[in-house]
Amino acid sequence: MEPGPWAVGEYTAILQGGFLLAARLIQPRTLRALRKADWPLAGVPITDALREVGERCPSPREHGRWKREAVAIVWAKVLLPAPPAASLEWWWMDDSFFSVSAIIPDVNHTVLFELVKALGVPRVFVQLLLALPPGVCREQLEHLVAYVSSETSPSDIRLFLDVWWEVMKYKEGQEDATVSSFRALICQHGGETSLDDGLQPPKRFKGDPVNVPSAAPGLFMVLVEGLKQIHGSIAQPRMQCYALANLAELLSVFPELEPAGSSLPTTEYLDKVSAMVSLWTSDPDSQFHHSGLGEKVKEAERTLSLPAVTKLSREELFAGLEFLCSLLRAWGEELQDALSSSEQLCYESYRLLDTLTTLGKNLVCFSETGDLGEDETRVVLELTQVTKDFLKESSASPKSKGLATSLVSSVAMAIIAQKLDRHVDMCSVFASEKTWAFSKAWVDCLVQNKALFQKPELVLKLLETLVSFATSCQDKEARELQVQVTKAIVDCYTELSLPDKNKVISGVLTSWGGPGLSLNLQVVREGFQEDLNVTFNQITKSVSDEGLTRAVASVARLTLLYPEATVKQVCHLAVVNLGAHQFLAQILCSFPALSFLETQKDPGRPHNLVVRCLEEAVWGKLSTVREEEQFLQFLAFLMQPGSATPLVSPAEVTKAFVLPYLKSDSPHIELSLQVLSKALGIQPCSEEHWIKSCHPFPLILSLCKLLDGYTRYWQQPREQLFPSLETKELILNILCQLCEVMGPESAPSPEMWVQSLAWLHRKVASLDWTVGLRLKKLYGDHFKNEVPATLFEICALPEDEWTSQSLPAYGAGSGLLAWMECCCVSPALRDTMLALLTVNVDNPEEVNLFSKGFLVALVQVLPWCSHSEWKRLVQVVENLLQRQVLHVPYTLEYVQYMPLLNLRPFACCLQLSVLFLRGFQLLCSSSCSAWLAPEAWLHVVQLYCGSLTDLLSSIKGAAGPQPAGDGSSPQEVSFVCIQMFCHLLHVAAMLPAEGCGEPLLVVALEVLSQYEAFSGADASPSGALRRANERHFLGAVTDNVGDSELRSTLLQKLSKLGAHPDGELE
Repeated sequence: MEPGPWAVGEYTAILQGGFLLAARLIQPRTLRALRKADWPLAGVPITDALREVGERCPSPREHGRWKREAVAIVWAKVLLPAPPAASLEWWWMDDSFFSVSAIIPDVNHTVLFELVKALGVPRVFVQLLLALPPGVCREQLEHLVAYVSSETSPSDIRLFLDVWWEVMKYKEGQEDATVSSFRALICQHGGETSLDDGLQPPKRFKGDPVNVPSAAPGLFMVLVEGLKQIHGSIAQPRMQCYALANLAELLSVFPELEPAGSSLPTTEYLDKVSAMVSLWTSDPDSQFHHSGLGEKVKEAERTLSLPAVTKLSREELFAGLEFLCSLLRAWGEELQDALSSSEQLCYESYRLLDTLTTLGKNLVCFSETGDLGEDETRVVLELTQVTKDFLKESSASPKSKGLATSLVSSVAMAIIAQKLDRHVDMCSVFASEKTWAFSKAWVDCLVQNKALFQKPELVLKLLETLVSFATSCQDKEARELQVQVTKAIVDCYTELSLPDKNKVISGVLTSWGGPGLSLNLQVVREGFQEDLNVTFNQITKSVSDEGLTRAVASVARLTLLYPEATVKQVCHLAVVNLGAHQFLAQILCSFPALSFLETQKDPGRPHNLVVRCLEEAVWGKLSTVREEEQFLQFLAFLMQPGSATPLVSPAEVTKAFVLPYLKSDSPHIELSLQVLSKALGIQPCSEEHWIKSCHPFPLILSLCKLLDGYTRYWQQPREQLFPSLETKELILNILCQLCEVMGPESAPSPEMWVQSLAWLHRKVASLDWTVGLRLKKLYGDHFKNEVPATLFEICALPEDEWTSQSLPAYGAGSGLLAWMECCCVSPALRDTMLALLTVNVDNPEEVNLFSKGFLVALVQVLPWCSHSEWKRLVQVVENLLQRQVLHVPYTLEYVQYMPLLNLRPFACCLQLSVLFLRGFQLLCSSSCSAWLAPEAWLHVVQLYCGSLTDLLSSIKGAAGPQPAGDGSSPQEVSFVCIQMFCHLLHVAAMLPAEGCGEPLLVVALEVLSQYEAFSGADASPSGALRRANERHFLGAVTDNVGDSELRSTLLQKLSKLGAHPDGELE
């Protein structure tokens, strides 16, 4: 720990020796009464002592500290001379200054001021001066003015001007330990002493010595008055420039004159600092000539960062302006001669010209905005003109001329390294100034000060500089520098917050597009793929909420270097890694900057980067249903990621993955439709639905054409691609959604919407007539429902809503077929058809003809139905059976004995099962043998099996709770199950095509399981016998099944039920 300034040690002993020798040399006079003329004699031992201490100091820092302590000790002795002998008893105990005070003789201001000159420490003097209470501070400055005004020497002038300049540059909050101790000592004693009698007891200072302004206005007026007293002694042009510059600077920084927001632009600021450093370096007479670059830069920044001065009174301000004007007139001609050559330009003259330029501008502003009286206006105008003339006649320019780039860059780097006031601005210049970049000093500065560049705008500027260098320099040494700088920039980027990282990514994409830095940096491309693979291997192994933050950080780094490669990797892994799609989507959605619109390929049609990466990395490469499902879920998350910002919009997705593929022969049609369904499920972000931007009417027409193709589905050539019947359901749902959102409000104007609707109606008119019915919600009252004329024969259709058209395919007797096709369109239209159907149930012949025609129409419609359409038709059948409009007689071909049971609750179920059987009998008959394509049989069987499954659920519902309850008895349900089982096997036996056994087997096993559950619940006395006979019967029926796989599996199931196929039990 360093000793305090009042500690007695080796250095104070040497100083004591110097003072004792000085005191001996001037005897009988004391140092307390030393005159300025005595200093050449008395000062020698003192300066020798100071020199010896300087030689013994181990470092410049230690020497500087000692200089401050020496001045503080001497000044304290001036203010606090030794007390009377009577006070010694208590003073030595209460005062830390006692020891050092006791060994130094009493001195006066002459010693103090000459000591400051000898040590060359005006800054220390000012720091200690401004640590004094305000009254004492002003008094001490007045002592200085009085001292330099008497027998004024060049060194006095230099001291005075240096002190003035340091007072202006002083900033609060920069006290060191010595200044703090000095302040505390003076406050502790709180006494002012008479210089004539140093033995008087101390008086108490008044006021609060702690809150001292940095430079009270009174001090500046003391300085101005001092200049008035000594200006006649200032003969050297350099000192004249110094004096004028101080005065002009004082008036320039005054709030009343200084315009608001007048901070220097960064480049101008840097040029000024560099110019000062250059002048100090080239001028051997400058006090900073031997200082290092860092010290010179620090001092130059102090010069350019003057604190605002406390406001002077208006009278003081104009008195100062008038005095400056008089000095310019008095010295102007001589100074202009000295400044006529740039060789005479030193720091003082540079500063004068620069300050006068600033003052001149401020005076113009002041004269235009200030409320000036007549005399005030005169002063301002006169000074403005004098300043203008002076600057005009001076050929030397305050601007820096031909400053070396290396000097300017070195200055900027010194500001950054020392974190001076404008270092933040310097970082911006440093990052973007390409002429400085990649020197050894530049690279070292970046690496050593990385923490200062952790801002998105600085990272982007560094990246631009890096890319610029990489494109111009490609030798081995340059590549090594690129690697080093790239690492440093990535380190800065890594420390940014996620929003700031997104700003950088956005800037990278704007500058270099999807390839990012890899576009121009070979050092980025080298090894990137390996880095990418390793990183994502680690990510996919730690799929968890805890691992999300780490994963986002890792992906952020990769995204900076090569955005599109990173996005493609995420997209690929989201599809192929089971269950990782949502986690990877969360990672990707952490970077909203990736929703970047590229314009390279088509400036008129910007393209989303993520969408393009999906197209190139995933689309067309999905090989399994699972991959397609993960792709769809991944895509849905990107469109609607919860609280995060969507990376892709439904409109962008639709334009990329739907519109180009809405053709029946497209290999991607089914996936495209699923994508469109997902997109339509995303809630629109605004009142205007996003579908409006996706050519909605042509889109609807494309869907209608696909539906039209389903009317010829089984006639399509096998080699021709066409979406499956399962996809038909998806198309119908999509079309329904589009009709709901495509109201008149979706068009730019009502007229435009009507025109588009008319266009669509004309196009749809050439398609199958049922397609137009599906657009009723969109058509509204604009168009009637157009149906075959034969439909009017069996329905009472209101002519204000329906109109007939003559269709060759719908001849006589086809009305029921058209009616059934209408029932397939929608639940609403199904209900309408049921309500408008006209069948005279009192006419047996009409009911019989209707029932036969219904079966034929049902068989005709069945193969082209989707699952929902078929369910709709089954509901139509159930409705007609319940209303007893449809007659389906139940035959006893699979009944051995008359069942004495209540089968009324199951009448509809039994009739449905028989109707399905009759339909297959017609479908499999010789008259229809060539009517249905072989590929259609599996679809028909799947629809049939789906209906049987629903029928089983209905039977369980009709049976009521089992085994004991208020429902039907187990015998009745068992009977119904046996009938369904026999009908199903009958259908299986008739089917002409192979490959239909699996769905039949599944349903048959379901029927047997339900039979087992209910027959087992039969607790009647004859229940065991009945079960044995039923299982024997089931085994016998199953034995006749032609499909060996179906037969063996069912017999195995029956054996587990305890069946005995070899003989009947009675």
